[in-house]
Amino acid sequence: MNNQLKAGITGRQEKIVEQKDLASFYGSGHVDVFATPAMIALMEQAADISVKDLLPENHLSVGFEVNIRHLKATMPGKKVWAESELTEVSGIKLVFKVSAYDEDGCIGKGTHTRYVVNKNKFK
Repeated sequence: MNNQLKAGITGRQEKIVEQKDLASFYGSGHVDVFATPAMIALMEQAADISVKDLLPENHLSVGFEVNIRHLKATMPGKKVWAESELTEVSGIKLVFKVSAYDEDGCIGKGTHTRYVVNKNKFK
């Protein structure tokens, strides 16, 4: 694929938990805590941005699979961040180790797989 894509590439994405990030807003739960889908999206963003500038022209990475454990709740107003590490490159397949944190520690972890596609053909 691209010899710049190698295991060890890392990414990070952060945000402050807002109303739109809560389980009660997403409909994924009934309490006002950071939603699992919002945490997974943050993890995917960290992985995506880590390789974005290394992809061939007119290519992008798309999410394919997540295997995530959401370990603890995070209240609104707290800072959260996700970190990714590219662990495997197999042709167009990219596998990442991902984790998420708030100010009190680890809130989630797992793996995320993305594929590199030609954006014009993908649409």
